[in-house]
Amino acid sequence: MSKGFDELISVVGSKKKVSVAVAQDAPVLEAIKEAKEKNIADAILVGDADKIAEIAAALDMNLADYEVIDVKDVQEAAHTAVALVHDGKADMYMKGLIDTKSFLKSVLDKEVGLRTGKPLSHVAVFEMKGIDRLLFLSDVAFIPYPTLEDKKAIIEHTVQVAKACGVPCPKVAPLAAVEVVNPKMQATVDAAELTRLNDEGEITGCIIDGPLSFDLAIDAEAAKHKAAENRKIVGDADVLLFPDIHAGNLIYKALVHLTDCKNGCLLTGTKAPVILTSRSDTFETKVNSIALAAVVAEELKKSASEA
Repeated sequence: MSKGFDELISVVGSKKKVSVAVAQDAPVLEAIKEAKEKNIADAILVGDADKIAEIAAALDMNLADYEVIDVKDVQEAAHTAVALVHDGKADMYMKGLIDTKSFLKSVLDKEVGLRTGKPLSHVAVFEMKGIDRLLFLSDVAFIPYPTLEDKKAIIEHTVQVAKACGVPCPKVAPLAAVEVVNPKMQATVDAAELTRLNDEGEITGCIIDGPLSFDLAIDAEAAKHKAAENRKIVGDADVLLFPDIHAGNLIYKALVHLTDCKNGCLLTGTKAPVILTSRSDTFETKVNSIALAAVVAEELKKSASEA
């Protein structure tokens, strides 16, 4: 089990290839350069070749080491880049200098996109000081108010990411303000139903225990103080499932800005990993996200060969 991103990077299998849509973006190209130097991934850079060359020169990045496809139009560049992943010429897809709406439109393109028919969701992975494992948070950025069916899909996607990172049977904590069912609090009702579905074998490959408050999910001492030591999860959750985007996003940003942590993010529910980082994400986060996508791509490849 990988306990941090350095360890995760060290176990990346064969070098993967990332297709970058509208690659004339300095922070993204800097991360791509680092990913290649760390033997995480090669890249196909799709976009304005002149602008890509200008940025690469400033970064001391040798473009002879990369395939560059010159497409000036932004929409056409995204279409070309996602088609490379759709056709198996690249293993993962990354957002460059293109707005999120247009990028997602290419992801969902009916002809060359990466849609699976399942809901798309977002997984944030954290390495945190004082916690001896990676934490997987979802959904913090994509589905505003997930239904029970959405939550089942989020669990499926996030468990797949956790397993790719070496967690054989992830412990999933559906979070709520309290750890008992309250019919007036839908988050607790959904959490209990997800737990039941897991107990009865409808949701597999993980252990689900909810509803759980945040402290019970991540702090064993809290479980002791609350006399909750008989729970399936006692401060050792791997996956934190949020009741809505507000809770997830607030926790995500609190961790990023107030704690000593490293993180990476992925869009899931797609045929191949999609790296959808924010303009405000650090260089390190972008590199970590590429590494995360690489191990998930390897997991998807294994799953496909076993099917």
